[in-house]
Amino acid sequence: MNEIISKLDLANFIETFNSFLARDKPLFMEGDLNLHYNFLQKLSTMEFKAPKEVKNLDKQLMYLKKRGTLKIYEIYEFVKIVEYFVYLKKCLKEDFIKRWLEKIIIPQEIMKICSYFDLEGELRDEIDERFLEISSSLKRNKERIKESMRRLLSTQRLSAYLVDSQIHYINESETLLVRGGFNRFLKGSVVARSSGGYFYVVPDSIMELKKSQANLLDKKDEIILEYEKKISATFCKFEPFLRFINNSFDRFDAYQARIFFAKSQNLEFLKPQKDRRVKITDFSHPAIKDPKPVSIDFSKKILLITGVNAGGKTMMLKSILSVVFLAKHLLPMKINPHKSHIGSFKEITAIIDDPQSVKNDISTFAGRMTEFAKLLAKNDFIAGVDEIELGTDADEAASLFKVILENLCKKDVKLVITTHHKRLASMMATHPDVELAAAIYDQIRQKPTFEFLYGSIGKSYAFETAQRYGISATLIEKAKTVYGEDKEKLNDLIQRNIDMELQNRERLNMLDMEIEKTKKLNKQLKNQKEESQKILKERKRELEVEYQKAIDEAKKAARGSHKSEIHKLMNKAHKRKTEALSKETVREGEPLKVGEFVKYKNTNGEILSLKKEEAMILCDGIKFRAPINELRRIDNYRNKKPEIKTKIKIEKPSRSSIKLDLHGLRAQEAIDKLDYFLSDALITGYDEVLIYHGIGSGKLAFAVKEFLKTHPKIKSFSDAPPNMGGMGATLVRL
Repeated sequence: MNEIISKLDLANFIETFNSFLARDKPLFMEGDLNLHYNFLQKLSTMEFKAPKEVKNLDKQLMYLKKRGTLKIYEIYEFVKIVEYFVYLKKCLKEDFIKRWLEKIIIPQEIMKICSYFDLEGELRDEIDERFLEISSSLKRNKERIKESMRRLLSTQRLSAYLVDSQIHYINESETLLVRGGFNRFLKGSVVARSSGGYFYVVPDSIMELKKSQANLLDKKDEIILEYEKKISATFCKFEPFLRFINNSFDRFDAYQARIFFAKSQNLEFLKPQKDRRVKITDFSHPAIKDPKPVSIDFSKKILLITGVNAGGKTMMLKSILSVVFLAKHLLPMKINPHKSHIGSFKEITAIIDDPQSVKNDISTFAGRMTEFAKLLAKNDFIAGVDEIELGTDADEAASLFKVILENLCKKDVKLVITTHHKRLASMMATHPDVELAAAIYDQIRQKPTFEFLYGSIGKSYAFETAQRYGISATLIEKAKTVYGEDKEKLNDLIQRNIDMELQNRERLNMLDMEIEKTKKLNKQLKNQKEESQKILKERKRELEVEYQKAIDEAKKAARGSHKSEIHKLMNKAHKRKTEALSKETVREGEPLKVGEFVKYKNTNGEILSLKKEEAMILCDGIKFRAPINELRRIDNYRNKKPEIKTKIKIEKPSRSSIKLDLHGLRAQEAIDKLDYFLSDALITGYDEVLIYHGIGSGKLAFAVKEFLKTHPKIKSFSDAPPNMGGMGATLVRL
C-alpha cells in the first residue's frame, strides 16, 4: 500500500487525510462499497462534530477476554467511544443513519460507568465519599504548604540568606533558593544547587506536609485500583458489546474523516462501478500546485502515450492510476464526479522507478522483465508502465514488448504505457485493444502544452528540448545531421499529422458551437411559434364568443320586432367586434427585439435586453427577468413608454412560494432558477424567503450567496435557524 502511494505521489495527500482520523486505521473499508458510499452521501449533508482522538484498543479487548484489569486511562478510551455514539444518536436524525445507530444499544451498566468520568478523563470525586474526603484533605494540605512557605519567606532572620523571594519547584517539591550558612536559621534538605552556587532547600516543615500529601495520594490510588477492578469486571461481562462498538467506531471514524477532509479542500467522492471502463473528467492531481485538469476516456485495454519530453506523459499515467486508487478506497478527490466513470480492479500496479540494484545484482532491463513476468501471471488489474523501453536496445525492445502487450490484451486488464518508441507505437497502432495519445508541443512558444492529442503518435522533440535547456544551436544542427535525413522526414510527417489533427479538432469545436447555437435558435423559434399559435387560438376563441354574443342579441332584438332596438344592438355588436380586433396581436414567426413592448402574464413592459432564453423587462419602474417563450408582443403599445405611477399593481404569480429547493442542481442552473424565483417573490410582495441548497461540497451554497450579494433588491441574508435547515439553507430578506 505505501509503495503504490509513494509511486503515485499521493503520500502528502494521504498524510493530510490521516490527520482527520480519530485513530490510525487502514485506508480500505471492508464490506459493501455501495453501502459505504450511501453513508458518505447522507452524512455529507448533515451537521455533526468530529470525535476526540482515541487510542487503538485491540490489546485492551484481548485483556478483557482473558479477564484482565484495565488502567483507568484505558477505561476512559472506551468511555470516549460510548459517549460519542450517545452524541450521534441525539444529533443524527436522518432515517438511513438513524436505523444504523439504533442497532447500537448501549447497556445501562456501561452508561453508568461513563457517568463516573469528568471531561479530563479523571474519576469524579462525587462517585465516592472517600474521594471527597481525600480531595478536601489534599486541598487543606496544599494551603498549609503555601502558608508555611509564606511564613518562612517573611522571617527576618532568614531574609539575609534568601537569594530571592520566590518559591522554586524542584522535583515536584516547593523549595527556597538560599546562600551558604542558611542552616543556622533554616532546617531542611538540599535537593539541588543552582548555576550560581546557591542551594535549593526543602524546609523540614514542608517535607512533613509533602509526606502527608503522598500518603493521601497513595490512598486515592488504592481507591482508583478498586474502581479499575470493578469497572473491568463489568467490561468483561460486556466484552462482545465493547468489541462491537469499537468496530462501529472505526467504521464511523472512516466516514467522518473522509467527509471533513472533503469539505476542507472542496473535494468530491467517486464510487467505482462494476466494470473496466475508465473515464476521467477534470481531475487535478493533489501533488501539483496549479495542475491542468486531466480528462480522458480510456475505454480500451491499452493506452500508449508518446510525445514530447517533460510534456506530462508520466503525470497522465499517475493521474489515471491515482483516480482508480482513490475511488477504490472512497477517498475524495478534485474531479467532476457527474461526468467521470471508474471501474473496479482487484490490484493497482505502477512500474515507474528504475529497478536497477547493485545489492540484488539486477540490471534495469532485467528488473523490468521481472515486473512484466509478474503481470503475465496475474489477472484483473490496472497497471502503469513509465518509459517501457528503459534499459535495452530500442528496436529489439519494440518487437519484444509488442508480443508481451498482445499477450496481456488477452487478459482482463488495463495498461497505461508511456514511451518514446515510435516503432512500438506504430506497430501497436492498428491493434483493436490499443488507443494512442500524444503529448502536444507548442512550436511557437517552444514549450509543452500539457495537453494530449488522442489517436496520434507524438514526437519526442529531443532537439527542441535540448535547445530550450541550454544546448547550443550549432550542436543541435550537427545532431540532426547525425540523426539522419530519413528519420527527420519521419518526424516531419508525424508533426504534419499532429498539426492536421489539431486543426481538425479546432474546426470540430467551432462546428459543435455552431450546431449548439443553431439548436438553441431553432428551439427559441419553435417556442415562439407554439406561443403564437396558442395566442392565435385564444384570440380566435374570443372573437367567436364575441361574434356569438352579437348574433344572440341581434336575434333577440329581431324577435321583439322593434327596428330601433335592432339597430341599437347591431351597433353594439359592431362596437364589440371592433374592440376585439383592436386588442393585442402577435406577428407569428418574428423574434422579439430590444425596445418592443410585451405582455408577461397580466403585466405590460418594455424589453431592455435579451439573453439566451430570457429577457430583462422594465415594468412600472421595476426590472425583472422573464422567459422569452412566455412573452406576447403588444402592437398598439409598441411606441409608447409606460408612465411611472405612484401606485403599482402587479398581478401576483399564481404558483408563487416562499421556499425554493436547489438540491441536485449545478451552480448556473441554480442561479437561473433563483433569479426567476426572486422576481416572483418581489412581485408577490414577500418580505422573506427561504432557499434550500444543502451543504455538500459547499459549491452550491457559495454560488447562491455570491449571487445574493449582487442582487439590488436583497436587504440581507443569513444561514437559516437549525429548525429550518441550518447551514443547508439561507434566509433572505427582501
